[in-house]
Amino acid sequence: QVQLVESGGGLVQAGDSLRLSCAASGGTFSRYSMGWFRQGPGKEREFVAAISWSSRSTYYSDSVKGRFTISRSNAENTVYLQIASLKPEDTAVYYCAKYGTTFFEPTRRVPDYDYWGQGTQVTVSS
Repeated sequence: QVQLVESGGGLVQAGDSLRLSCAASGGTFSRYSMGWFRQGPGKEREFVAAISWSSRSTYYSDSVKGRFTISRSNAENTVYLQIASLKPEDTAVYYCAKYGTTFFEPTRRVPDYDYWGQGTQVTVSS
């Protein structure tokens, strides 16, 4: 059973930076791709970023490209999301998720991820 625990969220001002972390346990972390998603108030959960199991490939939504950076440490079983130049529209609960198939490139689709963390709240004030 895989467990994912996010941390690093908080209340920040527009223009600030944050680093979110997601610690994984209970599986072979290095075998699967990981993703970050977010869900704003009254909105559906949306793709933010993903990274392949090998770290060779990263993917971003258009709305965060250039401001968000996803990375991982297979030695520490952790995936990170570095967020720069935060905007009020980035306010959301941020979730990390494990891609459902080992050694596959990640997709942007919520149903393709089989384990999710509990989420960490990011609130950006203007």
